[in-house]
Amino acid sequence: MDRYAVVGNPVAHSKSPLIHAAFAAQTGQALVYEALLAPLDGFAATVAAFRAAGGLGLNVTVPFKLDAFALADRLSPRAEAAGAVNTLAFERGDIYGDNTDGCGLVRDLTQNLGWSLSGRRILLLGAGGAARGALLPLLIEQPAALVIANRTESRAVELADRFRTQARDTLLHACSFDALSGSSFDVVINATAASLAAQSPALPEGLYAPGALAYDMMYGKDETPFMRAARSAGVAVVADGLGMLVEQAAESFFLWRGVRPHTRAVLATLRTLIDQG
Repeated sequence: MDRYAVVGNPVAHSKSPLIHAAFAAQTGQALVYEALLAPLDGFAATVAAFRAAGGLGLNVTVPFKLDAFALADRLSPRAEAAGAVNTLAFERGDIYGDNTDGCGLVRDLTQNLGWSLSGRRILLLGAGGAARGALLPLLIEQPAALVIANRTESRAVELADRFRTQARDTLLHACSFDALSGSSFDVVINATAASLAAQSPALPEGLYAPGALAYDMMYGKDETPFMRAARSAGVAVVADGLGMLVEQAAESFFLWRGVRPHTRAVLATLRTLIDQG
């Protein structure tokens, strides 16, 4: 059968094999999807061996997304913009690199959570790889304003400058966390790694507009510190990044197989499994 995999280090925790097995069963696609542990200095060799054995595509997780970007012969516009690759497809004798993370985020926000982003004021917290991958898909939705805030302001400014030409009618601004004081937003997205350290970014009060959404790209069995902090600030609608994980996987599946799976049932099953621990 056709072979696909997720490659990373570590990778045993990955939910991707479960997600893609569910997609394959739902769509009647005959494929095998596994998890590949690559040595930290052996990403290219691991990809080459998988490809030589007949593998058709790979999802790429930490810490190899920059390695995958460098390895690709061709890049999608969103991978080019992100400067990182999370999906590789082996086709026509070359390696095609895509980045489905930002698309997965937008589909979770708009399809699963029912939030139109057009004309909204969006705050994106963080200026690392997760934020970079999200920016182009968010700008395509034409929000009224998109502010990138980071603990180190210079990194946020650098990231904003990189996307000026794609902003079009969207007001694109960058600042430090402290400089957010006095501003309010309809959608606040945490793209920092703070939740991995059981922390929440230090944000000023009054950041959330009435009826705002607080979204954390991280996920887990319990609400993240960012989500709890948002609830304490009076936000009624909070969400984690599990839907983003499933949606970015669906985009990869579509790239490989030309079939777009339905995600809601898969997301519900995955949520139940995580809640059960």
